[in-house]
Amino acid sequence: MLHIKNVNKFYANHQALKDVSLDILPNRIFGLLGPNGAGKTSLIRIINQITEQDSGTITLDGEPLQRHHIEQIGYLPEERGLYKKMKVGEQAMYFARLRGMNNSEIKKELKFWFNKFNIEGWWDKKVEELSKGMAQKIQFITTVIHKPKLLILDEPFSGFDPVNANLVKEALLELKEQGTSIILSTHNMGSVEEICDDMALIAQSQVILSGEVKQVKMDHAKNLYRIGFEGSIMDLTLALGSHFQLIDKWEKEDHNEALIKISDGMDQNDLLTAAMTRVKIKTFGQEIPSINDIFISTVNKDHE
Repeated sequence: MLHIKNVNKFYANHQALKDVSLDILPNRIFGLLGPNGAGKTSLIRIINQITEQDSGTITLDGEPLQRHHIEQIGYLPEERGLYKKMKVGEQAMYFARLRGMNNSEIKKELKFWFNKFNIEGWWDKKVEELSKGMAQKIQFITTVIHKPKLLILDEPFSGFDPVNANLVKEALLELKEQGTSIILSTHNMGSVEEICDDMALIAQSQVILSGEVKQVKMDHAKNLYRIGFEGSIMDLTLALGSHFQLIDKWEKEDHNEALIKISDGMDQNDLLTAAMTRVKIKTFGQEIPSINDIFISTVNKDHE
């Protein structure tokens, strides 16, 4: 849906983006991750045509990115931009008209979204009367009201309590099902695991990791397995021999658990076979790293 190829961006003596290439697929949520100053905002600004790349290409639905594509994009920046003295309803109508919508379309969509976010009574409130989270709801609505093909969200859960953050996540999943492609730029790794299909990690201006979220997690699994068992830690240690390494152990009320690393040339069946010679297995599973763990280890490795 959005194809980014070898994009470079320079600011004075600083290169903000180095040969960045990404594919945002249709009807999927893409997590754009990276530490502060990595280049994420520069890329988002280029997609929104606030600035231009110095080299490289960007296509939207197979066409080179042009000014008229802005009508198909919804952008929620991290720095919010509501007019504090305007009333909520008046402001929502104003932003929708800027998107080229007529009054009947606007009223229909606002009724839907105000009802969905339980804010029907806010129409005549001034923005300055709202909390940060309440104002964030209004900004989100004005971003999606025109049903964009591509939705770009920069830290969309900032200011929300868990209930309202979940409400926005549900709305994003519904928009995805309806055909919207979504780029989610966030430092909330839990949200990436919950709702993102694909991801890319940018560090020091370049992409250092990308792929489907589930596959990225599997690729970073380090042959670690967690075993729950009846028997002593000593019995398990004796069963492991030299082919398996005991990384950690925990004593529970009714059983013990251990984290074990498998040596090259061995597999999980070999581990189970060895363990069962001395202990009774209750639970067994591969230890899969979180996106947060992968983020930290990959960025640290890149810095080294």
